[in-house]
Amino acid sequence: QVQLVESGGGLVQPGGSLRLSCGASEHTFSSHAMGWYRQAPGKGRQFVVGINVSGDKTFYIDSVKGRFTISRDKSQNTVYLQMNSLRPEDTAVYYCAAWPEGRDPDYWGQGTQVTVSS
Repeated sequence: QVQLVESGGGLVQPGGSLRLSCGASEHTFSSHAMGWYRQAPGKGRQFVVGINVSGDKTFYIDSVKGRFTISRDKSQNTVYLQMNSLRPEDTAVYYCAAWPEGRDPDYWGQGTQVTVSS
């Protein structure tokens, strides 16, 4: 049973922008924190950004602070990641994830490729 459905991603030039979306079931959305991990070629999966269930707390790794913004829309059961000022080092497969607060992810999206290149 598919729990998280991602969309967005693609190829963009350095300095460009992309928006990722991640849709969830109503139950999952209302009970789980959500966010994104990413995996670059030859590297392990890395936490990037998260938002708590109520949407009033967000968490970013240092390298994306000020460039990425996560938000959640309760009416759509969807989480969004706005990525601005993209850099080549942001190139990776981005995975949406959902987790009970304080625990590891128990649901994953299918992954979407983000490539930043001129």
